[in-house]
Amino acid sequence: MWYRGFRECMSDSKPPTGVEQIFGHIDPDAMKVVRRLLQAGHEAYLVGGCVRDLYLGRTPKDFDVATSATPEIIRKTFRNSRVIGRRFKLAHVFFGPKIIETSTFRTAPPQDDEDPLITHDNEWGTVEDDARRRDFTINGLFYDVEDRRIVDFVDGLDDLDRGVVRTIGDPALRFREDPVRMIRAIKFAARLDFHIEDETWKALLEVAPDIVRSSRARLLEEIYKLLRSGAARRCF
Repeated sequence: MWYRGFRECMSDSKPPTGVEQIFGHIDPDAMKVVRRLLQAGHEAYLVGGCVRDLYLGRTPKDFDVATSATPEIIRKTFRNSRVIGRRFKLAHVFFGPKIIETSTFRTAPPQDDEDPLITHDNEWGTVEDDARRRDFTINGLFYDVEDRRIVDFVDGLDDLDRGVVRTIGDPALRFREDPVRMIRAIKFAARLDFHIEDETWKALLEVAPDIVRSSRARLLEEIYKLLRSGAARRCF
């Protein structure tokens, strides 16, 4: 095993929509980004929604990469890239109109016990740190293109198989850290026809008033994504 918590998912009992089908449906430009980072001596994986959607037999709307390389190193590695963001700094690698969003492994930032709202998120970490600081278990999966395996530190595959949206860690804390996550939970449940896990749902109702603390720009962006999700009626 390469990492503590690593889960190898190569069982012959997997359905056709499982891990075996992922490799053949990876965007070729995303593959280029991952392979170039690996060749340069960095860790690099496909991450998040593209892994989730490919595992479920869906077509991802985009492909994201997570790596041990910092945004500045990513920028030097790819001439067709630029670094964006302040609260969450990452790199966009451009292939014509297509963008491969490439982020550095992060760990959870230091928290104020009285106010856990995240205002910056640029503390670098390991791949496991990065998995555990993400929002939901179904989004905390990494795909290793070399070994064609899913790296799962958060039991995200179990939740995908059961059709469950669950926060990683304490749900009330995760929603207070970033209230926009509440909108995202509803969007994923509606779009994927999943159900929100009971404790996550209770925490969402409890923390709902915190939505007013979200950045208006981020909240508006998430509402637009919800409207474009193909399940807007169910979301509302």
